[in-house]
Amino acid sequence: LRSLVVSSGINAEYGDVVPFMVPRWLFVCGIIFYFIYRIMSLQGWYISCYALAIFHLNLFIAFLSPKIDPSFEMSESLDDDDGPSLPTNNNEEFRPFIRRLPEFKFWEQTVISTLIAIISTFFDCFNVPVFWPILVMYFFILFFLTMKRQIKHMIKYRYLPFTHGKTKYKDTNKEQPMTEPPESASETPLNPETLIPM
Repeated sequence: LRSLVVSSGINAEYGDVVPFMVPRWLFVCGIIFYFIYRIMSLQGWYISCYALAIFHLNLFIAFLSPKIDPSFEMSESLDDDDGPSLPTNNNEEFRPFIRRLPEFKFWEQTVISTLIAIISTFFDCFNVPVFWPILVMYFFILFFLTMKRQIKHMIKYRYLPFTHGKTKYKDTNKEQPMTEPPESASETPLNPETLIPM
């Protein structure tokens, strides 16, 4: 019962933070910059930095990926007798992009992993001597190849990971609303003597 109360309190705190997306990500940038400053000033813990970068790359790819993989969906529809179903008109219901990793979970995992990496810099057992330029080069090669594959996947299955709602079109046949009253309306002020008393 006590753990239920604690978890509901934590969830209530998370609920208060959810709407503030820009301050949340500014906080993430701040702790990442602090971690990088700490790594550079201590001249060590490059393995922790590399592991954190790989984990963040993994989170970012999950954030950009759809929850249901279109290639899997296409292979299932090809197994059916009817074949793949194509859209028949432009008036179909709008389906937003659903991420494999939602934005808030992405933020939460990024904060937790960065704080763990910062804590690891206080322990010498995580300071494994490595030649860090090789790790940096390997990370950039991995980043380039992974993003290239992800962009090809987006182009092949025609999806964008960022949607802002259904597209709204203007109707050119409707008349513009009148902003001024018609000319027949009197523009003279009312005279209190001509009003009928009640």
